Amino acid sequence: MKRVAVIGGGAAGFFAAISAAKHNPSTEVVLFEKSDKVLAKVKISGGGRCNVTNATFKTGQLIKNYPRGGKSLKKAFAQFETQDTIDWFTSRGVALKAEADGRMFPTSDSSQSIIDCLMRQAQQAGVKILMHTPVKLLEPRNGRALVNDETFDAVIVATGGSPKSSGFDWLSALGHTVTEPVPSLFTFNMPGEAVKELMGLVVKDALVRIQGTKLSHQGPVLITHWGMSGPAVLKLSAWGARELQERGYAFNIQINWIGIANEAEVIALVDESLPTIRKKKLANACPFELPKNFWLHMLEKAGLSPNSLWLEMGKKSRNKLINTLLNDIYDVKGKTTFKEEFVTCGGIDVSEVDFQTMQSRIMPNLYFAGEVLDVDGITGGFNFQAAWSTGFVAGKHAASA
Repeated sequence: MKRVAVIGGGAAGFFAAISAAKHNPSTEVVLFEKSDKVLAKVKISGGGRCNVTNATFKTGQLIKNYPRGGKSLKKAFAQFETQDTIDWFTSRGVALKAEADGRMFPTSDSSQSIIDCLMRQAQQAGVKILMHTPVKLLEPRNGRALVNDETFDAVIVATGGSPKSSGFDWLSALGHTVTEPVPSLFTFNMPGEAVKELMGLVVKDALVRIQGTKLSHQGPVLITHWGMSGPAVLKLSAWGARELQERGYAFNIQINWIGIANEAEVIALVDESLPTIRKKKLANACPFELPKNFWLHMLEKAGLSPNSLWLEMGKKSRNKLINTLLNDIYDVKGKTTFKEEFVTCGGIDVSEVDFQTMQSRIMPNLYFAGEVLDVDGITGGFNFQAAWSTGFVAGKHAASA
């Protein structure tokens, strides 16, 4: 009987184990999990709803959402893509829905639906799950692989991307190149900035740039009690993960709160609004789509009285207000990650893995799935899609080889 070991009880590990068992039912599949719980990220993802995937159906578009590893993933997506994920869960009793921004969740709005489905499928497929069982040894043995004190025909490593992952030590020992994992999705801490007092507010369409770099992203920005978050900030942190780590997470950001880069266009918008707002107080008439408290904060930052009338505003004051809205500078010192949910960039060098099979180019019968690879996506369900795809492919080929 063929034996396949899967190391890691996260999304990629479970999907790989199920895939191996389904593609070759005579295979004995053993899943090793060092902790006392499995599918921890699935449980807390999306605020407990589980952002399963993203409604991006064309591979060419899909791979653009991976700051690292997108091109490599093309071969895995060719075998299992977004529609396959939707079909897989739906056919097993878990319907999915897409939200306006493309994120997809179970219609139950509960991650437990996904966990129950994966657990049920693993059980039905005969996957043996070993809890509290860390892998302390992985090495080739006579064309097979030794995992701790057991021999397997194939091994799938899905230990995640945590810098604390013990797996990277023995993968390095096998000859694999490991890029140090660093956080890839994080919020910006701004300990000295007064804007934190507006925590909870969302500005819908801001353009955020990191000064001194080519990094910029446009989208919603959320003010938090530690600084700023929201899609624009999180996507920026993903694309700039390595560069921002090298800067020690100390840098300035420049924000255009209106999302319109052309200053002349902004001035025209104000002029267009003047006939209807000229006799109103600045506080009560904002020509842009900004939350009321945030607009008041911007007026204060520009040195303008909220009680003065628009008709009293001179050209100099108007230009200062517009400049504040288009070129607002903030000092970032530090980051906040999402604890168990956090994503990393770094891991096994993608050039050392055949993404057609997810097999190692260094050691035969060794396969990879999920974040243990130097592959990561932006926020929105892309990391889970990579986990399902690489897990499916690794399981299929590990059991069939």
